[in-house]
Amino acid sequence: MAVAASVFAIEPAEFQVGNFNFDRPSGWKWVVPSSVMRKAQLSVPGADGGTADVTFFHFGPGQGGGVQANVDRWFAQFGNSNTSQSEEKVDATRVVHVQARGTFQSGMPGGPTTPLENYALLGAILGDDQNGDVFVKMTGPAVVVESAKPLFSEMVRAAAAARR
Repeated sequence: MAVAASVFAIEPAEFQVGNFNFDRPSGWKWVVPSSVMRKAQLSVPGADGGTADVTFFHFGPGQGGGVQANVDRWFAQFGNSNTSQSEEKVDATRVVHVQARGTFQSGMPGGPTTPLENYALLGAILGDDQNGDVFVKMTGPAVVVESAKPLFSEMVRAAAAARR
């Protein structure tokens, strides 16, 4: 039994980021975050062997820059072309959705980057004025990101609706 318990601890089906509870979609792998800034990280397998990364950030109230500053930074990673932004209200939560497609400049802001062609981004910013917004960002080969879009959207909307 100890082995089974440790597996669930390593790969939780549910996890909390900020004031939001997320359910990990079936087939998406839990990844130990590659940065202390990341509160959670998932890997999305593609049919062709490629993978996309889903990263979750929460900096606290008034931290991490505003919504538009983060959207602009994400779009800049794609050269600000082939991008879109929309907003919806899910129960009491404001959710800003972003999409981008093209050549992704992978790397830390201000550091060296690696251009990755035919990539895409799906992002969602879940608004929480009291406890701080939660930023969810999926990047990877466009074919993987596009095929994962329904599960990504469902995961984000469910977390926004069940906000604590």
